[in-house]
Amino acid sequence: MIRALRSLWIWGAIAAIVLFGFPLVALTRLFDRDPARYRTGRMLRRLGVPMGWVNPAWRVHISGERIDDPRRPYVVVSNHQSQADIPLISHLPWEMKWIAKEDLFRVPFVGWMMRLAGDIPLDRNDRRAGAKALLEAGRYLERKCSVMIFPEGTRSPDGRVRRFTDGAFLLAVRAGVPVLPLAVEGSRDCLPKRSWIFGDTQDIHLMVLPPVETAGLGPADVGALRDRVRRMIVE
Repeated sequence: MIRALRSLWIWGAIAAIVLFGFPLVALTRLFDRDPARYRTGRMLRRLGVPMGWVNPAWRVHISGERIDDPRRPYVVVSNHQSQADIPLISHLPWEMKWIAKEDLFRVPFVGWMMRLAGDIPLDRNDRRAGAKALLEAGRYLERKCSVMIFPEGTRSPDGRVRRFTDGAFLLAVRAGVPVLPLAVEGSRDCLPKRSWIFGDTQDIHLMVLPPVETAGLGPADVGALRDRVRRMIVE
């Protein structure tokens, strides 16, 4: 009962943050002339920080590599344990466009802000959608903006790192940009899959791992690159 009441309060606070943030994101988009909509995206991503604050059970720890040039484009990949990963990764101090399932773009205010920021919808029922999403992601990389992808495709049901798909790594090789791996640990029980009840107090760790260069790699190297990055995250 206490967890349910606490969860109701947290969801109410998150809704208030979204409602407060929407006009700020919309106003930023109005004056954002960057072809990558960089400032608009940063305004949206900043909302992830107060979303972490309003949940007293989340203790967020960020460590690892420091990215000195936020406009050097990366294909950023991460394991995926829960919906808590999204505000957690949004704590990182640079902009990246997210490839996300199309359903999220239909959510009032949240989806509207994602469209304003230039995030990339992926329709899983359309076989051609993956290729279209990667083409759009490639255009952002050309505009010196990173792209964020969960190569597992969906949240892990047990916290173990599932098999990675090739798309993110093929994108990095074709664009000639590094892959930046992120490792998330401890978020699975913060917001369990198919539940709206937040879990007990958790230490959530996000580690930024060393970038993996793709210079000189071709399509034949995608599988080895994929496995190398997955192994880094698992370790």
